[in-house]
Amino acid sequence: MDQLSVAHLLGIKYLKPSDIELIFKTADHFKEVINRPIKKVPSLRDITIANLFFENSTRTKLSFELAEKRLSADVINFSASQSSVKKGETLIDTVNNILSMKVDIVVMRHANVGAGVFLAKHVNAKIINAGDGTHEHPTQALLDSYSIREKLGTVKGKKIVIIGDILHSRVALSNIFALQMQGAEVKVCGPTTLIPKYITSLGVTVETNLKKALEWCDVANVLRVQNERMDINYFPSTREYTQLFGINKEILDNLDKKIVIMHPGPINRGVEITSDVADSEQSIILHQVENGVAIRMAVIYLLAEQIKR
Repeated sequence: MDQLSVAHLLGIKYLKPSDIELIFKTADHFKEVINRPIKKVPSLRDITIANLFFENSTRTKLSFELAEKRLSADVINFSASQSSVKKGETLIDTVNNILSMKVDIVVMRHANVGAGVFLAKHVNAKIINAGDGTHEHPTQALLDSYSIREKLGTVKGKKIVIIGDILHSRVALSNIFALQMQGAEVKVCGPTTLIPKYITSLGVTVETNLKKALEWCDVANVLRVQNERMDINYFPSTREYTQLFGINKEILDNLDKKIVIMHPGPINRGVEITSDVADSEQSIILHQVENGVAIRMAVIYLLAEQIKR
């Protein structure tokens, strides 16, 4: 049985190409499982998983929970808004209290960059990063690459443009690492105020003209503007943002090829993408959601395999 080269999933940058390949191969198997009439396998019957979400989440939390239950794991859910964190408890105290309940794997989303790395050094459990601040969101990048591979046959040699709020996006950074590791070309597109200065040092090119970016790419991964992370105005108005960087059906129909449209969600319909694009045949947004469960099952299963029974 092949094994991952890492003890935790903290970020794409810690993985090797062979790890991504192994996760995809395992996800292929689980995708077949979740499309059966009986969608459950007994693989992790003796494993307990804690989902610690210190930031709001809908899709990621549901996706992880469903993946864990499909693998027959015991699941405990923790939401910071209803916890002793509100009373001043530290991250390590919170987690150690949960681990004393004999938890094997911790899935964590946290507002602070590097929270997962910090935790992995201090607690005796497998850690899966479900998003740390504006840093990384590894399972999202894996499911995005997996969805591209499923749609186009391969990621290698494909041209992917990531459009929108790159500055505040953990999805963008993880995607850049994952796509480059698989041999794709990556470009980012958005207002210059929302593109970090360091981005070109990652081997990524910048395009500020949406039409040119779409003409270049095979796949457009569209991100929302993260207003909740903004303490200043990065562009004059939402209306102006939409005029310059919003994708509508007319723009797509005027391209000389059919490109694939992706979005990690949540979608702000009518801002970065219109409904007729999000729901069009070119969109694989709902495939991403389905693949998210298979990818997360694969990651959890492979990490659980390393736990000495």
